[in-house]
Amino acid sequence: MNDKKLGLIISAEFAEQNVPPYPKPTFFSFEHPFRIKSILDYLDKKEILKNQSIEKLKPNKIEDSLLLLGHSKFYIDTIKRLSKFGGSILGEENYVTVDTYNLAKLAVGGAVKAVESVVTKEVKNSFALIRPPGHHALRESAGGLCIFNNIALSIFYLREILEYSENIAIIDIDDHFGDGLARYFYEDKKILYFSVHEFDFLDGDIGFLTEMGAGKGIGKNINFPVPSHMTDKDFLEIFDIIEPILKKFQPGLIIVAAGFDMHFSDPIGNCLLTSRSYYNFTKKIKKLANEICEGKLSFILEGGYNLLALPHCVYTMIRALLAEDYEASILEDIDFSEYSKLPEIRKIKNNLQKRLRKYWNI
Repeated sequence: MNDKKLGLIISAEFAEQNVPPYPKPTFFSFEHPFRIKSILDYLDKKEILKNQSIEKLKPNKIEDSLLLLGHSKFYIDTIKRLSKFGGSILGEENYVTVDTYNLAKLAVGGAVKAVESVVTKEVKNSFALIRPPGHHALRESAGGLCIFNNIALSIFYLREILEYSENIAIIDIDDHFGDGLARYFYEDKKILYFSVHEFDFLDGDIGFLTEMGAGKGIGKNINFPVPSHMTDKDFLEIFDIIEPILKKFQPGLIIVAAGFDMHFSDPIGNCLLTSRSYYNFTKKIKKLANEICEGKLSFILEGGYNLLALPHCVYTMIRALLAEDYEASILEDIDFSEYSKLPEIRKIKNNLQKRLRKYWNI
């Protein structure tokens, strides 16, 4: 293993294609090429891409046969056909342009490259800077700006193509519950899905802490719903749940669904995190990965839509993965401590721990 390398999965297409077809800002327009362009421009300005410990990797080219491992042929053909026709609205929360099918397929290839490069020891850690996001996508439907389920398909690739048989843990820190990921692996004994999410102005009927998996997967779907206005002071309480369970579960790979819409400035989230939370989270999850699975850790970009906050949060995560010091942003010189929800979050945590003891010796 090259234990000094962080693989960044980058492609210019993500910063150029699938432009929302709306002249004025709407919910649809948040998922925009500028998300990736702003990240790449910021990383370039900070000169971090010159770091000898970073290796730039390209997404894998994938075939429709991989998409069929997680999505129906009818759904795949629908995305392909709508893209060929030049665009449409897909459900209530997704747009399709002439680029959507190819770019969403490339995003799957980026997630695949991220996990493959870690599992095959090409790099130690990876971060896929891809779009559109994927954790809401279901077998036969898009949702929440997601087309194909990038992380689910990357896991199916490991299992079916690389014949990977070890346990895999997914830690989802996007502001919104990853209903697609939860659905795919709800009865899977070898996939641990942990989601910390705002409970939830959008998805109020799902993501409860009582949803704990089924069948062989019981106890391996773990939801930690948090109230609006959660702050940096509150966020790392999740490790009181994550750490002991990861040590019991012993995954061979940890995947982080890296959403940044819990940042205080994000237009579609109501939490109050700063980049310090993302830095501290990355340090702690990297330490756990080193202890549990030889450091095998992949980050896959999900949400995050403020074009000033998103690049800096990604940058701080990369610094944490490289064991570099935290670098604050002047834009975050603000104190949210008066909004702390710590007593409420600890009450939720204690309730969740009590329920989990039925399935885990923690």
